[in-house]
Amino acid sequence: MSMSFDQYMRDSVQPMREELTSLGIQELRTPEDVEAKLPDAKGTVLVVVNSVCGCAAGQCRPGVAEALKHDITPDHLYTVFAGQDKEATAKAREFFAPYPPSSPSIALLKDGELVHFIERHQVEDRSADQIAADLTSAFDRFCR
Repeated sequence: MSMSFDQYMRDSVQPMREELTSLGIQELRTPEDVEAKLPDAKGTVLVVVNSVCGCAAGQCRPGVAEALKHDITPDHLYTVFAGQDKEATAKAREFFAPYPPSSPSIALLKDGELVHFIERHQVEDRSADQIAADLTSAFDRFCR
């Protein structure tokens, strides 16, 4: 008996999803989920564009986890999964203009406006601690 490719991928990425959902970050799996949460969100919103790549595993997700230990954090925490929940990711990226698609990446919005963005190239070349410091600085600035 062979497993379907889709089932294999769902099973393979589940631990990567859980790294963020275990922190209280809510997954937005469909464009409708994104539309229900992002356009009218009051206050601050963190959106993590998750990915299967090594820099997501080694730097992005651990950096987000560390940043969320900070005293000041965003009001709402969401994630989309690039390459897995493609339509939801595409819809979320509409809120990240003028930045091109990038995964992993991290967006901070305040009252619907993008105020801070970490692109993939800013994840690849930094440690989880550096990403956490970048995020906590943004939290201090925009989440008060």
